[in-house]
Amino acid sequence: MKTVRVGNGQGFWGDSVDAPVDLLRGGAIDYIGMDYLAEVTLSIMMRQKLKNPDLGYATDFIDFVRRVLPELVERNVRVLSNAGGLNPHACRERIFELARELGLSGVRVGVVDGDDLYPRLGELVAAGHELRNMDTGEPIAPYVERMTSANAYLGARPVIQALQQGALIVLCGRVTDTALALAPLAHEFSWAEDDWDRLAAGTIAGHIIECGAQCTGGNHSRWWEVPDLPNVGYPIVEGHADGTFVVTKHPGTGGMVTVDTISEQLLYEMADPAGYITPDVVADFTTIRLAQDGPDRVRVSGIEGRPKTSTLKISASYLAGYKASGQMTISAPRAVAKAELAAECVWKRLERAGVVFPPEQRSQEIVGTGACLPAIFPQPPEPPEVVLRLGVRDPDRAKVERFGKEIAPLITTGPPGVTGFAGGRPKAQEVVAYWPALLAREEVEERIEVTVEEA
Repeated sequence: MKTVRVGNGQGFWGDSVDAPVDLLRGGAIDYIGMDYLAEVTLSIMMRQKLKNPDLGYATDFIDFVRRVLPELVERNVRVLSNAGGLNPHACRERIFELARELGLSGVRVGVVDGDDLYPRLGELVAAGHELRNMDTGEPIAPYVERMTSANAYLGARPVIQALQQGALIVLCGRVTDTALALAPLAHEFSWAEDDWDRLAAGTIAGHIIECGAQCTGGNHSRWWEVPDLPNVGYPIVEGHADGTFVVTKHPGTGGMVTVDTISEQLLYEMADPAGYITPDVVADFTTIRLAQDGPDRVRVSGIEGRPKTSTLKISASYLAGYKASGQMTISAPRAVAKAELAAECVWKRLERAGVVFPPEQRSQEIVGTGACLPAIFPQPPEPPEVVLRLGVRDPDRAKVERFGKEIAPLITTGPPGVTGFAGGRPKAQEVVAYWPALLAREEVEERIEVTVEEA
C-alpha cells in the first residue's frame, strides 16, 4: 500500500528555525509543510510591505531555503508554506535569487494568489457585502478606513493545482493550516473534490501536525513523562489512499507520540467537534478513532466528513487604539502590600494629572500571588517577591504615553524593595484587533490564481 510521508516543520512564525532542517535530514520524508501565519501576522507583514514593497513575507523561510535548497532538489522533497504572506511573488523572486547563487537551475516555485481582499474592501462593501464581525455582529463599513489587512482562508485545491504543475516549493498567503497536509495527500491519491470522508481525514491529519511539536510531546499536560524534550522531534503523517494515517516522528528524536499527545492536539482550537469547518470540508471529529500502533506511532481512522460550506472565513485586522504595559519586581517583606501600594500610586497620580482609565481599559496583576489562576491557587501567605504588572489601553495615544511616565518614578517615590525595573519607560503601541467575518465563496474563488515558474 502506497504511503506518503508529510511532516510539519513550523507551527508559527517564531517556531524553531532548526526544526524543518532536522525534519528534512532526519529520515525519509516526501513533503514538508510550514505554517507561519497566526491571525494577526498578516497585519505585521502589511506594515513591512508599506515600508518596503519587496517585503511582506516570512523572511525566516528564506533562511530555511538557503540552508536546504540543494537537498530539496536532490531528494525531490516538496515544501508547502504560507510564508508568502502578503507578497508571495516577491518571496518567489528571492528564492530564485538563492537558486542562482547556489548554481541551481530548474527549481519550480508555485504561487497561490487571491486570498488578499484588503484592496477590495471598499468594492465589497459597496456591493452589499456587510462582512459582519462574527463575534459582535457589527458590519465592517464603519471600520474600513482603520483596516490593516483582510484575507480569505483558502483551502487545499489551489495548492494541489501548483503540485500538479510540478512545483517543488508552493508559496501561499492565507491558506488554512490544515491545507498544508491535506493538499499533498489529496494530490498523491487523487482524491475527488467531493470525497468528503477522505478530505476530512486529510484535514484532521493537518490539524494534528499543524502546531509542530505540540503533538509530539511539546506543551503536553504530563510533561514530566516526555523523554528528551530538548531534542523533541517534529511530527510526520504517514498517509494512505483510504484516508487512514499514522502520526509518528523520526527515530532518535525526543518527545513522544501517544494517544494522549494526539488527543490533546485534537482538542486544540476546537469549537463544535461534530462540525470542524474548513474551506475544503466539514470534518466530524466525533468519528475519529485513535490506536497506539507501536512506539511513537498512533493510527488514526474512521473519519467522516460533510460537504463544504457556501462561505469562506475572512481574517481581517484593524487599528483599535493604543496600549502600554510595564512591570517591576518587588521584594519582601510585605511584598504584596508594597505592590498594591505601588499600583495605587500610579493610578492616583494619573487621576491627579487628569488622565483616567476606566477599569475595563486597565490591568493590574501581581504575579506570584496566583494571578494566572486565582480561582485555583490561593494566595501564598508571604511570597519572597512578586512582579507588579500594570497596563492600559485607550484610543488616545497621549493618555497611554502619560501612563508610561508613571512607572519609573516608583523607584524613588513608591514603597521600598522595588527592583528588576528595566527597558525604560513603557512605550505606546498600536493595538491591532481581530475581525473575523464570512464572505460568499464565489467572491474569492473566482479570483484565485496559481502560477508556477522555473528558476
